[in-house]
Amino acid sequence: MKLKRGKHDQTISYGFQIRIVAIYCLLIFLSFLTATIGIQRFLLLRLNERIQEGLEQEIQELRVLVRGKDPDTAKPFGANTRAIFDVFLKRNIPIANEYTIALLPSGFYKSVPVNLPAAINQNSVILQEWQNLTVPQRGKVPDSREKIIYQAEPIEINGKVEGVFVVAIATKNDLQEIDRAMAIIVQVMVMAIAVTLILGWIFAGKILTPLRLLTITAREISESSLQRRISAQGNDEVAQLSITFNQMLDRLQQAFINQRNFLNDVSHELRTPITIIQGHLELMGDTPEAQNEAKEIIFDELQRMNRLIADLMLLARSEQSNFLQRETLEISDLTKEMYAKAKVLSEHNWELESVGTGKIIADRQRLVQAITNLAHNATKYTNSQGTITIGSSVIDNSAQFWVKDTGSGIPLEEQGRIFERFQTGTHSDGKSTGLGLAIVNAIAIAHGGKIELSSKIDQGSIFTLVIPLKT
Repeated sequence: MKLKRGKHDQTISYGFQIRIVAIYCLLIFLSFLTATIGIQRFLLLRLNERIQEGLEQEIQELRVLVRGKDPDTAKPFGANTRAIFDVFLKRNIPIANEYTIALLPSGFYKSVPVNLPAAINQNSVILQEWQNLTVPQRGKVPDSREKIIYQAEPIEINGKVEGVFVVAIATKNDLQEIDRAMAIIVQVMVMAIAVTLILGWIFAGKILTPLRLLTITAREISESSLQRRISAQGNDEVAQLSITFNQMLDRLQQAFINQRNFLNDVSHELRTPITIIQGHLELMGDTPEAQNEAKEIIFDELQRMNRLIADLMLLARSEQSNFLQRETLEISDLTKEMYAKAKVLSEHNWELESVGTGKIIADRQRLVQAITNLAHNATKYTNSQGTITIGSSVIDNSAQFWVKDTGSGIPLEEQGRIFERFQTGTHSDGKSTGLGLAIVNAIAIAHGGKIELSSKIDQGSIFTLVIPLKT
């Protein structure tokens, strides 16, 4: 399905999509940045540890040699510092960027390799400082391009410093390697963010497609156009949102249909008495008898319209939260009250069949009104010799109130619709508004209950109001 989207819709959709991708990329960037800083610190720490180990190893080897014997004479070195330096420098092969320097009290003696960096050559200031050391020292050579780290070890024999041995390591190349590694990591990070940006944009667009459809569908909704639906796929939150939105549209569509039908029915029902009133006003005669007859008909139709409006207002109120005024009621007392008010409606044979016991939380006036409506309805379809029975019982945590008659019964094909508004039965007297049973049904639903019907032609009908004991 090809979507036609307005400029405003695109702005909303892509703005949200941009925010999602931006936040996602920001999180990726922060993760990479944290990882990069961590890697850099780790590499520097490892480099520092390796340098310290190298320096310490050279110094330890020198200390062992000082306490040892001269391999040429097989005797201790004694105060022969030159011999110590010669043996050590001859045996020692420095690693890359490592320098070993031998200093005598008189000055520079030897170094391996011979060529030293400018910062520690024979004429350097640091070399003179090392020559005068009396205690071991470790540090960095100041103003050194090679970023040299050193450890100096004075050689003390018989309480006198006979020379100074220095191990120096230039860290410039190692630091440059770390910088190159970090540059590669940054490049990879930038590429990863770029790829993430592209893929995130694509996938975010797919994820947000139902939301765009939701926006477009919501803008296209009107009272006359509620047919659009969103295709929901999967079980994720977006799919559930689409399903919920479609269900809302179904309810709205049904509500609009009911509203349209309701308005059509109301206009039809009001048109008839208005037409009758208008006709009699136009044809009203000049004689008192004709005028009185017309007045009676007009008054009757006005009462019918007034009753219709009152019933419609009652049905409208049934959908409000304050429609019921609940209280705790004795079922037996309520049943007797229903019977007492119903039996004065007509001269039929009235019977109180049974009375349930127990308590119910409900609106007394509304339940009495419902049973009275059912009883009044029974009087219309039951002849004067017939019997109308009222009763109650408690079954399965529900109170049941019924009105049973021996009247003409209701055809099966009509039983499913007589509780709808403005629906009347085949044997209606033509004066009914078709709202009485709809009111009874609304009262039952407001109590969380229902209305049940059992009827057979020429055998009568039983209307049962089923109300939960606690609502």
